[in-house]
Order: sequence, then C-alpha cells, then structure tokens
Amino acid sequence: MNTGLKITAFAVALAATFGTAYGVGQGIDPVVADPSPRHEDEHPGPSPEPAEPDGGHAGHDTPAAGGLQVSDGGYTLDLKTPRVAAGQRSDLRFTVRDAAGRALTAYRREHDKELHLIVASRDLVTYRHLHPTRAADGTWSVPVDLPRAGGYRVFADFTPAAKGAANLTLGADLAASGPYRPQDLPAPKDRTTTDGYEVELAGTLNPGRAGELKLKVSRGGRPVTDLQPYLGAYGHLVALRSGDLAYLHVHPHGEPGDGSTRPGPDISFTATAPSAGSYRLFLDFKHEGQVRTAAFTVRAGGAAPATGTPQGHAGDGHGH
Repeated sequence: MNTGLKITAFAVALAATFGTAYGVGQGIDPVVADPSPRHEDEHPGPSPEPAEPDGGHAGHDTPAAGGLQVSDGGYTLDLKTPRVAAGQRSDLRFTVRDAAGRALTAYRREHDKELHLIVASRDLVTYRHLHPTRAADGTWSVPVDLPRAGGYRVFADFTPAAKGAANLTLGADLAASGPYRPQDLPAPKDRTTTDGYEVELAGTLNPGRAGELKLKVSRGGRPVTDLQPYLGAYGHLVALRSGDLAYLHVHPHGEPGDGSTRPGPDISFTATAPSAGSYRLFLDFKHEGQVRTAAFTVRAGGAAPATGTPQGHAGDGHGH
C-alpha cells in the first residue's frame, strides 16, 4: 500500500484538529460493513448558518445544521476520549458541560433516551448509533469498536431538562489510529440491501425546502409489515452532509399506537437540506428483535438517484 496513505495516530489527531475531511468523495455505499450492528435517531439544535460546500452560505430560510460546533446554546461537549485504536474495543467517555463548566445531569427524554450518540467516519463509510450510559456525576460512557483508521465525528443529540431549553446537537472530532485507506462516497441509488433486507428510497431531499422521504422495507421480495417499535418509532433516519458532516433535522411521520401509522413496509420522514450537495442517509429499523441499518447517498439540488442497481449492503457499521 502507498505509504502516503498510512496515517499514524498523531497525524490523524492533527487532521481532526485542523478540520481535515479525509477525502469525502462524490458517492458512497450503504453503511454497515462490519459484522457488529446496532443504532438510533436524530435532531440538531440551533447553530450558526452553515457554509455551502462551494464556500457560499445557506439562505436565511433554510434550517440550521447541527453538529458543526463543540459548543452551542451555552453547552459544550467535552470528549474525554479524543483518540482510540482502530479495530480495538475502547470505552468512549464524554461530558456535556453548561456555561459555568458544570457537568449536565438533567436531560429531557426524547425517543426513549436522554441522549443519542452518533459516531461517523469523515468519509461516511463507518457509522454507529450508540446508547451511552450516564453516571451520577454526568459522565457518559459507551464501548465502541471502530474498524478503520482515520478521522471521525462524534455527535451528541440531547435536550437539557431546563424549562424552555432547545434541542441541541454538539459535535467533536475523534481519531482512530492505524493505516488509513480512504474510500469514496458511494454513488446515489434508490435501493440498498442489508442483512437480507431490501430497502427502497423514494422522494427527494431539497435545499431550503421540506420534502418527504419514503423508505420501503422488504425481505425475499415480500413487504415487511410487522416492523417493531424502536425508540418510539418504526424507523429512525440520520442525515449527514458530505464534506463537513453537518447533522440534519429529520422527523418521522406518526408513531406506533397512534391509530394510523402502520408497522411497515413504508416508513416516511420529512427533511430539509440546508444546502445543495451530497448527503448520506442512515435508516435504522427493527425486525424480529434486531435493529438493522440501511444507508443511501442522495444529492440535494441535483440529479435523481439511479434505479434498479442496489447500492450494496449497509456500510461499515452499526452499534445499537
């Protein structure tokens, strides 16, 4: 392998410090390539107006993207484990601190959890949706095993319990040491497979305008009509922008037990892209007691995805 692609932990840490995006390309394949799966869901909080990939700015009517800042709304994500070794199980630890530097210990539960943690590689090939546990002193921890070396982004999605507090998504850089092999973003397609399930995507992601995204789950050519509730919904969708990994608001339609939302095969969401560009969508759904992840590359403000050819199985990770 070309030695230029071998990045040490020190080099990776430097890259994370200077905000280097490890060659996020033009396309990418579904997200789930290692044999250890599991995940959750999404909500970014207020953040400054994001920059467009080409250096411009999103319009004033577009939603703010989350996860671009380590501090927002008077709260800071204190990542106590900024480096791990690729391919080794590590304990990821972090704390959310308020403006006075105190550890936050009171959260509002949303989608059955006080906090949702997402870990994604800069090239958007490896993805984890994790369920950390909180100690009495406010320190969160969760085991993580990242299969590939390189730069990662950690997203903490939460709402403080304080009255009137807004939902926030804070982000911090994480480095995994070892030989680094960059991968391209898979090309956009309208279907993918994961663990024997086929998932089809319909709808468009629009810059500055809300749109519906509908995903249909089937297995063996038959629609799956008995999806199980997962974190209060039949599916959760996380959307990340290629390049800076901006984290988008994605809202599911309906919920189990509301009298109108069916347990599959269709799962619908409303989403708005803050800018044109490529995005990676990660759908978590639960069936027969196991959570699985399907991933898609989509382009907001661009050509529609190709049809007929699957993207492959869901990427390089889960972690429910």
